[in-house]
Amino acid sequence: MKIVVAPDSFKECLSAADVAEAISAGLAKVIPHAEIIKLPIADGGEGTTEALVNATGGEFFFAKVRGPLGHKHGARWGILGNQHTAVIEVAAACGLDSLPIEQRNPLLTTSYGVGELIIEALNSGARKIILGLGGSASNDGGAGLMQALGVKFLDASGIDVAPGGGNLQFIQNIDIRSLDPRLANVQFEVACDVTNPLIGKEGASAVFGPQKGADREMVKRLDRNLTHLANKIKHTIHRDISNIKRSGAAGGIGGAMIAFLNSELKSGIEIVLDSLDIDRHLSNADMVITGEGRFDKQSLKGKAPIGIVKRAAQYDCDVYILAGSVGKDVLEPESLGIKEIINISPKNVALDIALEFAYENLVNASSKLAKIAINN
Repeated sequence: MKIVVAPDSFKECLSAADVAEAISAGLAKVIPHAEIIKLPIADGGEGTTEALVNATGGEFFFAKVRGPLGHKHGARWGILGNQHTAVIEVAAACGLDSLPIEQRNPLLTTSYGVGELIIEALNSGARKIILGLGGSASNDGGAGLMQALGVKFLDASGIDVAPGGGNLQFIQNIDIRSLDPRLANVQFEVACDVTNPLIGKEGASAVFGPQKGADREMVKRLDRNLTHLANKIKHTIHRDISNIKRSGAAGGIGGAMIAFLNSELKSGIEIVLDSLDIDRHLSNADMVITGEGRFDKQSLKGKAPIGIVKRAAQYDCDVYILAGSVGKDVLEPESLGIKEIINISPKNVALDIALEFAYENLVNASSKLAKIAINN
């Protein structure tokens, strides 16, 4: 029996690699002679660098870059095994998890550090860059990132506009003449884990602003500022990014990548699965096991497990999902092309206890899953 184990991370708990190890350990207890292929995955958010570098035999690097509030900190990025493709996560430079809740303020946070990581990749000779857009603390429309790459966002006096989503309203002119010329020879694959446009009720500010520290009035201001930025971009460089699918990813970084670097925004999980060559493994597998910390209605909008489900459907491969919790809003598994969805946490257990014993719970749930699969 060949089993592909391809889970996402369980956020605030276990990395995707740890989840794959736990699942494999549980399977081995019941099916010791099974061929188990471990392929930890990600959908463009946290864990994308680790998944791709480890799977391709690449190398990790660290750089000192500006964090979301401008303080220097270490950020990890990687080069894949082909030696010419870099992979960078927005979350490594300006991640939401890097800020305590009381310091989260999208009026102030910047994506500048992401641009600094891109410069590091250019300095390494990268000819292709995979940029994962999940988990950002910023809502600056990618202005900070582009400033790091040489774009000037100027106010009415010709002075550089200060960082943060709260200052976009002061932009009167955009000067791209100093954009790093090396970027013209680099291919970008931009991995998104959401499909939201830049502005409006489904835009970056309205949907993701609150989790980044914005109250109702701040959300309105941020959306007006992103609208202003989009208008200036349309007037200056003749690109309309306001309502493009995925342009709102990572606080509007998606839109900036379209406008200034002519990038195509893609489903993050599709980029990762292609990079891992997962079809080769699924083509002759008996079953695939995937999962994430919480599987709910949001998971159905292009998150990692559903990406696996869609790929596996091409090969008549049974799919099982393990999750730390399962939302009541999820339809019957069979209607989604899933054999079974299993909640790994015992009933009536407090969240902190469930997180503490997640590894053990995954091992036990995987052993039970193996017995179910054998009987089926």
